[in-house]
Amino acid sequence: MKENKINLLLILSFIFTVTTGCGNNSEQHATRAEIANAEPVKVPAQNGLERAYFASGCFWCVEAVYESVKGVKEVISGYSGGHTKNPTYEESNTGRTGHAEAVEVIYDPEVIDFATLVDVYFGSQDPTQKNGQGPDIGSQYRSIIFYQNEEQKKVIQQKKEALASKLNEEIAAEILPFQKFWKAEEYHQDYEARNPYNSYIQNVSIPRINRFKEKFPELLKENSHYK
Repeated sequence: MKENKINLLLILSFIFTVTTGCGNNSEQHATRAEIANAEPVKVPAQNGLERAYFASGCFWCVEAVYESVKGVKEVISGYSGGHTKNPTYEESNTGRTGHAEAVEVIYDPEVIDFATLVDVYFGSQDPTQKNGQGPDIGSQYRSIIFYQNEEQKKVIQQKKEALASKLNEEIAAEILPFQKFWKAEEYHQDYEARNPYNSYIQNVSIPRINRFKEKFPELLKENSHYK
């Protein structure tokens, strides 16, 4: 009798796991499909400055790269590409919010254009690494370029295809319509500049930005503080 009860409980547990698991997976897939097929949101220019959005591994690294580029006025670390509101660092790190660590690049289009920002993006990462960059692995570190209109989407697609042809490898970056950018906690902002002796900064971030600087010396601000 006891054995029969145990068997019944195991069967019910199995059924519950299968049904709830499939339901959750279907919902996540539908959400990702909805995000990919949504109409892009255009962020209006302010005081002549445009905004662009990128995800490429740890936002500390990406923020520092774009901060070093001529024509970029400010870079803000945050989260984008997911399905939850007001994500936190801890929540995004679970991988369940759908968000990736991203940056908002505020730039002067008279000095640098969107196409060049995409060049900076691909030139400052391993474009073939999926679901992360360097030691940072997980969906929250995946590579995404966000577009706000069809012209930007076309630019991204052309550059991604050209790079794939050049490397003869698949390029990992997703191309998604921009929806919403959530600013990260204040302690993440300008993290690399404020914590130059942090071991991660020393061993991962600074080598990454230095590799970028060697490739694109003509794009660097004269006062770039990274060496």
